[in-house]
Amino acid sequence: MNPFELSPSLHAALDRPVWSSLNGGHRHLALGGPLAQRYPRDIGPFAALASEDLPAWMALAELLLPGEAVMLVTPGASEAPGASGLVSTPLEPVLQMVATRELPSASLPVEVLNEADAEAMRLLAGLTNPGPFAARTHRLGEFIGIREGGELAAMTGERMRPDGAVEVSAVCVHPAHRGKAYARHLLAERTRRIAAGGRLPFLHVYPSNLGAIALYESLGYVVRNQLHLTRVMPAA
Repeated sequence: MNPFELSPSLHAALDRPVWSSLNGGHRHLALGGPLAQRYPRDIGPFAALASEDLPAWMALAELLLPGEAVMLVTPGASEAPGASGLVSTPLEPVLQMVATRELPSASLPVEVLNEADAEAMRLLAGLTNPGPFAARTHRLGEFIGIREGGELAAMTGERMRPDGAVEVSAVCVHPAHRGKAYARHLLAERTRRIAAGGRLPFLHVYPSNLGAIALYESLGYVVRNQLHLTRVMPAA
């Protein structure tokens, strides 16, 4: 099977990556029911709706604490109905990019990170701000890293897992170790490992992050779609 071949069903799943993941590879983490689901708070702030109908929005409201915000990732704009008890705020959209070719193994020593590395991973994410990284985000999938002098210098991992695909996420390089092509090596190795498992590697990036987009394109990623981000929280 070609992991880079996008079937109509995979296109549909990637258009709704959070919903597809919570009903796919991360169904064991899903909180909620058939109308609305979310990740646990200590894993990530992502949630999803089965539809844009009022009952789905009301089901999502039941999953949120007062003052808590979650993010929706959808193919079209999403707006909470006033009767739902929620308020929604559109955020900067993201480009979804998919891998198109096989990549060779990393030319630098790369190791699989584990629970003993959790604190170092959170510290590195805090320094580099790759996106939401909570206490158990590292349990979403396999993370790999590069060490220098015994310290974690760079890492990347996995996030959403729709059936047939795995998202590359949390590409982080310590400020003291930039300029060494660590991000490129780790991204290539993470991409290779996902594809070797028969799944399509994909990722998300802000359109304004031109440097990252150029790196991804040099490794064979192409833009598949632009998705909307929406922050949702209970009305005051």
